[in-house]
Amino acid sequence: MRSADHAGLDELYRDPYPLYARARRTPGLLYVPAVDAWLVARDADVREVLRRDQDFSSQRALLPDVMPAPSALGVLARGLGGRPTVLTTDGADHRRHRAPLNGGLSAAEVAGLVPYAAERAEALVDGFAADGRAEFMGAYARQLPAQVVGRLVGLDPHDVPAVAHGGYRAEELLFRPLAEEEQLAAAEDVVALQHLLDGYVRARRENPRDDLCTRMVTALAPGDGPLTLEQCHELVAGLQNFLIAGHLTTTALIGTTLLHLLTDRRQWELLLADPALIPAAVEEAARYDTAIQAFRRTVTRPLTLGGTALPAGATVLVAYGSANRDGLRHDRPDVFDITRPLSRRHLAFGHGVHGCPGSRLAREQLRLTLGLLIRRLPGLRIDGEKPPPEMRPTFIHRSPEALHLVW
Repeated sequence: MRSADHAGLDELYRDPYPLYARARRTPGLLYVPAVDAWLVARDADVREVLRRDQDFSSQRALLPDVMPAPSALGVLARGLGGRPTVLTTDGADHRRHRAPLNGGLSAAEVAGLVPYAAERAEALVDGFAADGRAEFMGAYARQLPAQVVGRLVGLDPHDVPAVAHGGYRAEELLFRPLAEEEQLAAAEDVVALQHLLDGYVRARRENPRDDLCTRMVTALAPGDGPLTLEQCHELVAGLQNFLIAGHLTTTALIGTTLLHLLTDRRQWELLLADPALIPAAVEEAARYDTAIQAFRRTVTRPLTLGGTALPAGATVLVAYGSANRDGLRHDRPDVFDITRPLSRRHLAFGHGVHGCPGSRLAREQLRLTLGLLIRRLPGLRIDGEKPPPEMRPTFIHRSPEALHLVW
């Protein structure tokens, strides 16, 4: 992506919904030059792509918007990773990568994490409740998911901030236009993250524990001998991907939920009056402003989708966020309404073989967050003395850049 293209791309990423609406009205698929892909915008078409994983490959799902400079690539060469992960594999390879995640994110494992998540959530609110104001994204939304996923993986709590920072830097390096000096700094942070994770996978080979890191080592590198360099690369890539997905997207879900509840004050008051609406609020927030807006897929053979003929090798952008605003699936799709009948028919967590394995954990963190806030900070409102919240220019974890709240 050329740097000159980024102004238009940023505008699209900050508010993609007008483009989605136009694409849903357009016969066939709409080609979008800014992302060099055919936009799959209607619910039925998105579901078809996600069901037909043999026809729509995930291998280029995370194609970067920005190719790092050669100097930054030189820094990255000193790290580990760079191998296929659960997000960028198909068929048997995908099942192999997904198996340890399914086990580590089972209903029983998530239930065991909830008390820890609740404890950490209370502690975070304790840290700012007496102040009467907070920048919520930094004080809470970016903290809780990182701490919870760190616990799941088996990280030392002291390493969690560095891991979270490295995850954000990886996203910036590949999806944001940075000056070369900043690219170099971001690449150094990513390499530091990778070497930190390499230490964990080697340690778990020597001393297995009851954590997700051990599950991944056992599943992806069976045996008990020393890990090979290639095994370390694969394990670091998988862990890095999981950690980024595990905290960035849940951070986004928490932030956008609070933003919309407080923007339409009636919604927040409904929740205060009836906490039993929390599960419905979680589903409506996930539907209305989806954290992961879209992923790319590559067409593996000539086919027709939504009335458009596509050649092998064509790229489609599968827009979950658009499908979730499709009026053929959802009544009043552009209205945020937590009294909407509770339904999980939305696509916020994907569908089919690539459905998000961490959806249960994300939902639990948002549920306990809403319960905690309506109990402890019922007077929450957006700080009118600060600039209006602005969304991050990304499809990977749509969320407010900052969310200044008062009470």
